[in-house]
Amino acid sequence: MFDNLLPNAPGWPGHRARWTSSAKEGVGTAVSPNSRVWFTHSHGIVNEVYYPRVDRACIRDLGMIVTDGREFFSEEKRDAKVKIAYLADGAPAYRVTNICRQGCYIIEKELLTDPEREVFLQHTRFHATQGRLEDYQLFMLLAPHLGNRGAGNTAWLGEYKGMPMMFAMRDGIALAVASSAPWLACSAGYVGFSDGWQDLKRDKRLTHCYRRAENGNVALTGQVDLLGAAAGFTVAIGFGHTIHEAAHRAKASILDGFDAAKEEYLRQWQTWQDSLLPLDHDHVHHQNVYRAGTAMIHTHGAKNFPGAVVASLSIPWGMAHGDDNLGGYHLVWPRDMVETTAGLMAAGASDLALRALRFLQTTQEADGHWAQNMWLDGTPYWDGIQMDEAALPILLVDLAYREQMITDAELSGFWPMVRRSACYLVQNGPVTQQDRWEEDSGYSPFTLAAEIAALLVAADMAEGHGETREAQYLRETADLWHANLDRWIYARDTELARRVGVEGYYVRISPEQPDGDSPLKGIVTVKNRPVEQSLEAAANLVSPDALALVRFGLRAADDPRMVNTVKVIDALLKVDLPPGPCWYRYNEDGYGEHADGSPFDGVGIGRAWPLLTGERAHYELAAGNTDEARRLLLAYEKFANGGGLLPEQVWDADDIPERELYRGKPAGSAMPLVWAHAEHIKLLRSLRDDRVFDMPPQTVERYLVQEQTSHRGFWRFNHKLRELDPGKSLRVETLAACTVRWSDDGWRTWHDSNCQDTGLGVYFVDLPVAELPLGAAVDFTFFWSQADRWEGENFTVRVASET
Repeated sequence: MFDNLLPNAPGWPGHRARWTSSAKEGVGTAVSPNSRVWFTHSHGIVNEVYYPRVDRACIRDLGMIVTDGREFFSEEKRDAKVKIAYLADGAPAYRVTNICRQGCYIIEKELLTDPEREVFLQHTRFHATQGRLEDYQLFMLLAPHLGNRGAGNTAWLGEYKGMPMMFAMRDGIALAVASSAPWLACSAGYVGFSDGWQDLKRDKRLTHCYRRAENGNVALTGQVDLLGAAAGFTVAIGFGHTIHEAAHRAKASILDGFDAAKEEYLRQWQTWQDSLLPLDHDHVHHQNVYRAGTAMIHTHGAKNFPGAVVASLSIPWGMAHGDDNLGGYHLVWPRDMVETTAGLMAAGASDLALRALRFLQTTQEADGHWAQNMWLDGTPYWDGIQMDEAALPILLVDLAYREQMITDAELSGFWPMVRRSACYLVQNGPVTQQDRWEEDSGYSPFTLAAEIAALLVAADMAEGHGETREAQYLRETADLWHANLDRWIYARDTELARRVGVEGYYVRISPEQPDGDSPLKGIVTVKNRPVEQSLEAAANLVSPDALALVRFGLRAADDPRMVNTVKVIDALLKVDLPPGPCWYRYNEDGYGEHADGSPFDGVGIGRAWPLLTGERAHYELAAGNTDEARRLLLAYEKFANGGGLLPEQVWDADDIPERELYRGKPAGSAMPLVWAHAEHIKLLRSLRDDRVFDMPPQTVERYLVQEQTSHRGFWRFNHKLRELDPGKSLRVETLAACTVRWSDDGWRTWHDSNCQDTGLGVYFVDLPVAELPLGAAVDFTFFWSQADRWEGENFTVRVASET
């Protein structure tokens, strides 16, 4: 059938490649590791198919066009109303029904992957609702973007063992498209110039059929024989490292038949769902958001890198992103992965806990931290470092052990990972290089809470391994940082506090001052103008991140400081939307669409996050307000889309229909956000158990029950304390062995104190200065024994005066 083709398509290299909408309505893959193919769909068509890894997109989209060969032209993703249904509860296989807005046709599609091989399958039935079947022509359009790139793809027409197929290849990845119904005509072309869409839009039929489009942004078009497929037909897209491998898989799936693949696909998913806890409840959404959520998290897991979970199989505002500005979420963020793994643990998915911890163990950097985000093989994508991402894996180990998902022997096996992470925390904390939203550095309540909790967990593990010296230091450091929380992040008597009518509140992030300290009282005492301005700005920024102080067990929910903070959060960040209350990440957030609804392009306006409704519900549960927590749960579920998927952000302004933005509905950022699904699952578990599922017991016991405090201040080169609270001793910490020469009388006399080795890469000296009078100064310097040199600079810490 490919004998009378034009040889090479014109228009090289095609339009600049772009991705597509992130507003996914479904995401799917087989449970079986034999099927390393993932797909997403929205607007009635398939978009973004991934192979051979969950971080490698290979198709931009796969849709259909209907014509009559003369005048009628209808593109299903633009010209049809869409209905979505799951083929079985909790199984990410979908029936998509597209109903022509002009009443001419109905297209029914079932979407899944072959559990036995690396093939995406779409079974289609076409119904003519006006006229006869023979009045219509049906065309399939596919845009290959192999290996995360739209440029540099080559597409052509050919056959495999006598079966006509369409092919594409780039950089060692190949796809082959086969159909159970005959192709009547096919073409390969360059997007925007010679692709089938241009031909069909202009002539309503394929008038120029090209054999090959080389090294560009290409598209494949195939006309299906509708009369030969009245009962439906299956399109199989096989993948492989060679064309023959891809073609073999596609043909084998066609021969096995769609029904056999569907039966096995659903059986595997139902078996896995049956292994989970029955956290289903009387939900308000027409989908079971719990089962959709567990499927979403499992679907985002890697198969050839067991345990890894990417943040989202979507590219936020993908239509504005190309090859060199991917912006995709199909990466591993260690923070998101810990949260999502904990969500599956809350659902009872014990089979995944050990694999996730093994992945973290494998990808930990030599110094103990994890990359800010990374590809599945551990290659960093961004170059940032975040302290909470070094702390959270420690908490995941502890949670897995408490949930009896790892054994004593396995716990012991993770101690080297925990130890390295704890070393990194004590050597580089408490200041975070960036907050949990990857934007600012300084003192952040979420990061501080994660760090302190992780140090206590690590202390318990150290003690269990006979490292009592290390355990003591870890607990003392946790106590020190815990005792400084208010100094670093609690703002008092500000204009905002007076406006809301509270004494003070926890800020979003407190910037590190040039001298390394960051007391928010510096708003009025620091005379260096830039610092004063930065602190004033920090005092006006708040975030629901402060709720982490309760979630991680550092503050009681009814602590007056927390109650005050919640009042400020609600005054500035709460928005009431049709589904219910939602919250912004922080005031002045710039990550979201512009006011006119145009995509985020480096600047924008932050929109509301359903995830934060879940976090607020957990706070209410911790405060004993169970009814309010349940009310927020129902609101949380209403933010899900028609497929039960939870978005990263929802639109918070007046409707903009032409941009598909509706108040309270998903905005253009990531969807689904698997972290949002994990938070929903954890909330269901927390409500069932009447306690916050992932709250560390170590912090609760030490700080809420025992009310442990610290009688020290601390100085280190990344935290150069200026003022010491009266009655406290001073701990001086370094990252190398030294002798501290110090004086408390202006160097009239001095003392030499040798440092102690913590065994964790930190050395310290405790200076006995608790009896010094108000306003007295402690001066000190360092002799570095290994380098045989003096520091060459003196440092001063002054005992604070009463104010």
